[in-house]
Amino acid sequence: MGTNVELFEVSLRDGLQNEKKVISTDDKLRHLEALLEAGLKDIEVTSFVRPSRIPQLADAAELCARLPKRDDVRFWGLVPNRKGMERALDAGLDHLCTVVSASDTHNRKNLNRTSRETLAANREIFQTVRAEGGQARAYLSTAFGCPYEGDVPPERVGELAGELYQAGAHFVALGDTIGSGSPELMQRVLSEVYAAGVPAEALAVHVHDTQGTALLNVYTAYQLDVRRFDGSVAGVGGCPYAPGAAGNLASERIVHLFEQMGVETGVDLRGLANAGSQLATLLGKTSGGPSALIAQLKGLHVRSA
Repeated sequence: MGTNVELFEVSLRDGLQNEKKVISTDDKLRHLEALLEAGLKDIEVTSFVRPSRIPQLADAAELCARLPKRDDVRFWGLVPNRKGMERALDAGLDHLCTVVSASDTHNRKNLNRTSRETLAANREIFQTVRAEGGQARAYLSTAFGCPYEGDVPPERVGELAGELYQAGAHFVALGDTIGSGSPELMQRVLSEVYAAGVPAEALAVHVHDTQGTALLNVYTAYQLDVRRFDGSVAGVGGCPYAPGAAGNLASERIVHLFEQMGVETGVDLRGLANAGSQLATLLGKTSGGPSALIAQLKGLHVRSA
């Protein structure tokens, strides 16, 4: 594997879905522009779920209609089922994310069906997206632990990851939904995923920082050939069906880590800190969180919203 990494930014979807404050479409587009200025090339912009379930993302179609035309950027949307896929395609998105949980209980809480039933539905979505000339990305949630079932066997994670890849997903993102992962568990899970036939170039890691070990888990995954990592500026976000879990690992911290290692990300840290500071202000998080800390460490001046 090469040494460079790719950052997948989720603040507009995973970042906002668990926030109480609903921000306007105009403010979302301003945040998106800040992310683009920072050099991000893969951005998850919304989710096509029922507005009653995630009111923060009720403007999905309007937001997509106003996305800037950028041939060098992939805009992604999360779809929970075929109806969501159809709405996303109608809105002009052909880079779509699906989600299935490694634990049945979390999957039922999130999607009202078993993991196997969701995987079967995902197969049809992958085929449609490929026929449309797009790409499909499958989140495998609770891959490192479930808020309802506890430990999830790495063998099960490997089996499901392999089936998602064989079903047609271009990428499989292993989700540490409750932030219970550790370097040792990351090694065990990745060993099973690789054994199931998923190549490193098709893998991503999506971690939450509940135990303060998320950055160490990213480093461990990098040492085991993973080169795609999900992040959310200012560390915002989380799953409504993962009680007690912390937000996503901040994109600023991921980029800072790899800069310190001499690894190229293609993302400007100053621009990323600007985006994080602006989003934190919009959400009423006056401290700026990781953005302010990174700015202080690097001697950067960042703008607020």
